[in-house]
Amino acid sequence: MRWGEDLGGGGQLGGNPLEELIMKIQEKMARFGGKRIFLILLALVIGLWLASGIFMVGPGEEGVIRQFGKEVDRTPPGLRYRLPFPFQTHDIVHMVRIRRAEVGFKTDHTGKVRPELKEALMLTGDENIVDAQLFVQYIVKDPSQFLFRVKDPELTLKATAEVALRSVVGRNTIDYTMTEGRVVVQDEVKKYLQTLLDEYQTGLMVTEARLLVVDPPEEVKDAFHDVVRAWEDRERLMREAEGYREDLIPKAKGEAAQMVRIAEAYKEQRVIRAQGDAQKFVEVLKAYKKAKEVTRERLYLETLDKVLPLKEKFILPPQGKDSVLKWLPLKEAITLKEEKKEEKGGKRP
Repeated sequence: MRWGEDLGGGGQLGGNPLEELIMKIQEKMARFGGKRIFLILLALVIGLWLASGIFMVGPGEEGVIRQFGKEVDRTPPGLRYRLPFPFQTHDIVHMVRIRRAEVGFKTDHTGKVRPELKEALMLTGDENIVDAQLFVQYIVKDPSQFLFRVKDPELTLKATAEVALRSVVGRNTIDYTMTEGRVVVQDEVKKYLQTLLDEYQTGLMVTEARLLVVDPPEEVKDAFHDVVRAWEDRERLMREAEGYREDLIPKAKGEAAQMVRIAEAYKEQRVIRAQGDAQKFVEVLKAYKKAKEVTRERLYLETLDKVLPLKEKFILPPQGKDSVLKWLPLKEAITLKEEKKEEKGGKRP
């Protein structure tokens, strides 16, 4: 129906604008030809196809470019380009992201920990059963091995961690694993796990392997804990005794050395004094030989000066001029006699 055509009622209606637009487009296509439009559409499709080779590698990531499935290049972080599919494809691996694996337990999305007894229960070297839980952190160190050498590297790591844990625990006793050997056991597990991962070419590197739980089965846990506490008490007492010994021995050695030094100093002092006395005696002897009377008199006076420095001295008159009775200590004797009389008189009623 065209614009202005009569309808059944004889009235006239306006033309359809959409139909007119389509007719104009058909006229223009006929004027320019269908080939040019086809070429434009083809160029647009090819451009989009070529643009599909643009990809972005984020920080801490590494891109791996494959050509017909074979690795041909690696790209650092940034905006990168490869040939479009099907010639080339790419994979992006996060190299610094810390991944984790759990052996013997499982953490759900709510953070609740649920034990996995099939993985946790294992035999020790002395044929006891122990409940061990291992937590492993790892990163990707080789993206090529991580992508192409193993079908599921992370699942392989978990299985390998369980193998390493069972192997190391099986070589040690339960007491050693639960007490002083716990750190040694987890270090051995880490080394053995990394060795297995390298042999399997998983491209993973273990950064930490930590034993979270090392306990006996629930039925005998209390008895084992009593044993562990007793062992810890013994170790504590031994450490205290060693500390006391380490504190006492140096003090005794110091006192002994001090006594030796004092004795040596006393010896040196006595030797020096003896040498001085001997030298002094020699000098006195020389002086005595030169002037015997004078030297004898001087020695006599020096001796009196040393012996009687604080004694009371009495100077007597020449012999025969007076009696010496008044110089005798009669006053002290009289005083002592009077004191005794007073003591006797005080005792009377």
